Amino acid sequence: MQALARLRPAQGIAAMQALNRTVLNPWFPGVFIGTAIGGLVLVGLFLWQGVSPRAGFLVAGTLLYGIGTFLVTAVFNVPMNDALEREEPASREGAELWDTYLVRWTFRNHVRTVAALAGAASLMRALG
Repeated sequence: MQALARLRPAQGIAAMQALNRTVLNPWFPGVFIGTAIGGLVLVGLFLWQGVSPRAGFLVAGTLLYGIGTFLVTAVFNVPMNDALEREEPASREGAELWDTYLVRWTFRNHVRTVAALAGAASLMRALG
């Protein structure tokens, strides 16, 4: 995002629009949603076998991913990407949106990154 922020707004918007279009491929929904579903299935299996100390780490990791990565993406980042997609890169409205988009999208991406790392650490702890 820092590299995109260094570009003129029209160039940054066009680049981000291209990135967002590229991400929306047949693999993305399966991996993104599948990870969340897989976590819920694992939690169910662990809890079905009886509560253990490792189950707490599994639940924490699944919640960190589900809320911090999946939900933040679905509730915040995707609508922001959709709004950006509707803008003409060279328009005044696009440039105005771009200023707030950069700040908000970057902040939420940091939230997703921290949640994903903490979730992965917790899930690895559950395995050990």
